[in-house]
Amino acid sequence: MSANHGRAFVYGDGINTDMLAPGIYMKHPIATIAQHCLESVDPDFVRTVKPGDVLVAGQGFGIGSSREQAAEALKYLGVAAVLARSYGGIFYRNALNFGLPVLVCSEVDQIGAGDLVRVDPATGAVHNKTRDVTLKASPLPQFLLDMISDGGLVPHLEKRFAAKRAAAAL
Repeated sequence: MSANHGRAFVYGDGINTDMLAPGIYMKHPIATIAQHCLESVDPDFVRTVKPGDVLVAGQGFGIGSSREQAAEALKYLGVAAVLARSYGGIFYRNALNFGLPVLVCSEVDQIGAGDLVRVDPATGAVHNKTRDVTLKASPLPQFLLDMISDGGLVPHLEKRFAAKRAAAAL
């Protein structure tokens, strides 16, 4: 899997799933939900985030409800990776299931808003190009990298089952 790089959007501790996917919009399609992602924390986020950008946060990113739309909204908006000190467990798994790399990084305080960062999920290397410093995050295991590369859990399973069907047909 290639490294992800973009501008850093930096937030603090306790960014929960209600902030990522506000409950009032849960009956709407993901395109609508995503337009309200993080609006209670950063009203300009949706307008300024670009594909390839990286979200950086503190403790407990994605805590709260089990709504998978929280991770799906970030993926829909083109966020390339999330770096945080820790994650809500269900959000962490949902993000990976949607093909969104989420890495634990204890050194997130060395990344400022707008810094240009490059994240390599395979090695855990996080290069802050703006500050010319390389940080260490926990790398993702190969099986998760494969799943992310395939676009998430469902496309990954579809690919595996298709390969098994093709092999059985021989």
